[in-house]
Amino acid sequence: MVPAEGGRGDAAGDGGGFLLLRPPESGSVRKGCDPFAQTQRSKLQHRRARINQQINKEMRMRAGAENLFKATSNHKVKETVALELSYVNSNLQLLKEELEELNSCVDVYQNDSESISVPMIPLGLKETKEMDLMAPLKDLICEHYGEDGISFEKEIKELMELRQAMRTPSRNEAGLELLMEYYNQLYFLDNRFFPPNKNLGVFFHWYDSLTGVPSHQRALAFEKGSVLFNIGALHTQIGARQDRTTLQGVDRAIDAFQKAAGAFNYLKENFSNAPSLDMSTASLNMLVRLMIAQVQECVFEKVTLTSAQNDFFTQLQIAQEAARVEEVYSLVHQTMTQAHVKDYVPFSWATMVHVKSEHFKALSHYYAAVALCDCPSVSDADLPEHEKAFVQFHVTMPEGPSLRLVLQDLEERRKLGKAHLKKAIMRHEEAMRIHSLCKILRKMDILQEVLSLAHKRSLSKYSEIDHEEDFFETGDAPDIHPKTNQRPEIKSPNFSQVKVTDIFHRLGPLSVFSAKNKWHPARQVHLARGENGFGLTLRGDSPVLIAGVIPGGCASEAGLKEGDYIVSVNSEDCKWSKHAEVVQLLKSVGEEGVDIGVADRRPAALSSGGALLKNNKENSRKNLMNSKSASTLLAWSKKSKRSKSSTYSLPFTTVGDESMY
Repeated sequence: MVPAEGGRGDAAGDGGGFLLLRPPESGSVRKGCDPFAQTQRSKLQHRRARINQQINKEMRMRAGAENLFKATSNHKVKETVALELSYVNSNLQLLKEELEELNSCVDVYQNDSESISVPMIPLGLKETKEMDLMAPLKDLICEHYGEDGISFEKEIKELMELRQAMRTPSRNEAGLELLMEYYNQLYFLDNRFFPPNKNLGVFFHWYDSLTGVPSHQRALAFEKGSVLFNIGALHTQIGARQDRTTLQGVDRAIDAFQKAAGAFNYLKENFSNAPSLDMSTASLNMLVRLMIAQVQECVFEKVTLTSAQNDFFTQLQIAQEAARVEEVYSLVHQTMTQAHVKDYVPFSWATMVHVKSEHFKALSHYYAAVALCDCPSVSDADLPEHEKAFVQFHVTMPEGPSLRLVLQDLEERRKLGKAHLKKAIMRHEEAMRIHSLCKILRKMDILQEVLSLAHKRSLSKYSEIDHEEDFFETGDAPDIHPKTNQRPEIKSPNFSQVKVTDIFHRLGPLSVFSAKNKWHPARQVHLARGENGFGLTLRGDSPVLIAGVIPGGCASEAGLKEGDYIVSVNSEDCKWSKHAEVVQLLKSVGEEGVDIGVADRRPAALSSGGALLKNNKENSRKNLMNSKSASTLLAWSKKSKRSKSSTYSLPFTTVGDESMY
């Protein structure tokens, strides 16, 4: 895939939107990482790509064998084909198991710190095939816009290079910006080259991140959804690599996992009829919950980093934070073991989530015992405050003496603390038992070490407070009431963060020169000035529109028509020219006249199309963007309607008074 520290990219934009009406001279400077760099992560992704290709090959063989089995009536041939099918299915099963093991290699994505912390679950990126867009785009530019497609080879090559680069993003902000830049360019690509009633004639190929099964569609929505999935996946990798033993590292991990949850949630709400399982509603729902659980785990770690050691209220808070982590991981485990999800979620993921659920339940009881046994007894003045906190601490009230007595009597506190430690040790042992059932997790030394250290710590604390003369039977401690002081936030993608310019800006302003409007080839007209001027009325900007032609005037005799757009004056491109600039060019014409290039359009026929997206949901979420026009940038549906305040809602950028010349 890509090296952990690799990749180069310029800084993100200032967040004020990314539409530029006047494009810069140069294209993107963002590059992907070296795909041949031999890092641990790149080797892992190379193996993933190889397995994906083998799965694709085996599935084609299986499809051919199944067709032959159905077509033939020869009994001997049927037996041979059935044997071949059995062999192919066995190979597919082995390949999927190998891919599952790759998806379980979470240690590769963790940080290099020597400190011990619970590993997080990151996602591998979806793989895609290289695409050659040169011929299809040149043909469409010629057919739809009436332009010479060869003259746009540079722009097409730039788009293809950007797509190639986004296949290997670096695991940092530059990699995220690269993916976001390509995603934003797809908006322009959609509006330039995907008419409502016609497709580009190319297939977008992507492999399922979890199963490796290939999928392909002509719809650009599939490309958008896959890139958005990779944005979320890259956030998970960035979150997993943070050193969570520092406050700064924990905050970065929280931010990354919240953004990953936002990307998957945005994909779930705006993408329907996904052709691959990893982008199905059930899968995305599971991923959102997993990311939220990992955020909650980071919040727990943050509380332990910033808390005083022997403060009673602090220890209660840590115990309740641990109980909250256990609660959300239990929900994730339930989601992963549902019938329509468990078949393609890696077994090691489900096992790790189950292990974490038990582990944090044990920690909640451990910190409850610490609060009871290590903190000093309560004075009469502080008793009401402590009693109020302790009443809300347990799910059910502990059996035995009243809370007031428990808080003031050291022996009663020791007994209840011992009950909590007993439960903590049982949960630790259950976590280690579940961990031992998964072959892949057994190879993960860091997780085994975390579980072992936590178990030994609880045993040590139990031995410390256990007395030889204890003849009472240790009771059953009630569970801890889950509570958190920092609820996870689902941060939706901020698409306006990265400024991009339409690669194909030379075609003209997108408001006019779009896939919705089919153009005749530009006509060259020689226009001379008469005694009463040119005999035409101009209106608007970028491009300037011929709003009226005086019958019998010079413009009428030259062949100009009302509704023509002026695209060039004396071979100087005027698609982006302001009204005043075109007027100045015409006024400077001498007796020899002027050559004007004009183009007229005819609306493309509308059709219902096969939209993959839920109708216009994306455009209704304007609050996700920072600028007024930003909501139009995310239009996944070809039938989206732009608001009146949008830059693109008018046939030209600025409407001025009509002027006669």
